[in-house]
Amino acid sequence: MTLFVPVDEQSAEDKRWMEEALVMADEAFQAAEVPVGSVFVRDGKVIARHRNRTNELMNATRHAELEAIDHILSLYPPKSSEFPINPHGCPEGDNPFKSTTLYVTIEPCIMCASALRQVGIKRVVFGAGNERFGGNGSVLPVNSDPILQNSPGYEAVGGYSREQAIMHLRRFYLTENIYAPNPRSKANRKLKTDFQPPGVSMHGPNGQPTKKTTRKKSGLPAVNGNGSLGGSAPNEAGSESGSGAEGSKPAHPRLEEVALL
Repeated sequence: MTLFVPVDEQSAEDKRWMEEALVMADEAFQAAEVPVGSVFVRDGKVIARHRNRTNELMNATRHAELEAIDHILSLYPPKSSEFPINPHGCPEGDNPFKSTTLYVTIEPCIMCASALRQVGIKRVVFGAGNERFGGNGSVLPVNSDPILQNSPGYEAVGGYSREQAIMHLRRFYLTENIYAPNPRSKANRKLKTDFQPPGVSMHGPNGQPTKKTTRKKSGLPAVNGNGSLGGSAPNEAGSESGSGAEGSKPAHPRLEEVALL
């Protein structure tokens, strides 16, 4: 289960750094990328700030978190005296990640959550949940699953600047997809401005899921040949979400909390 911290219980410091992550998300939006931004903070200082670059690099793995991890690894090369590696290939000793908190606008996906655990991140603070691909409890508790014994887990909390993070994504999905082979017209779509509580999808009368949000449980999402996660994802407003060939943004899954109509 994903832990969302109520607004009145959120610390001023965490809010401050999440604002920095939102700046990176806006930079991604301006670059026609899915607007997800991340900031890694150690001892009160930013050691890395990055955004999603999947379209720019035509690489489905270049999420904001992995961009930042690679930057930090370049500053602290593995197998150096400052950054030793254990027999499992995971950092230990004076590993800088052990004293670092990640602030990211969207809950890390399963891939990124695994990478964060393997490098030994101390803590993750995110904005909106990712109920389709989230690796910090929304889908899989990669950050805390005891079965993953080769690396320690990490604390993960969400809800920080959640509505701002969602609005970034909603605005992005109103734009035409210049990368799609068969773009869908979005001229009639309107920007949603209402929000469901964290972790709750759009429901109909009496709390029953609408037809558009009801889906069969089919386990983990399939991986397409290009490395991106395939299939469709229902979302907060029950709107459709196609895979790449249908005109969705490439190399990044649609997120449950960013619905458009």
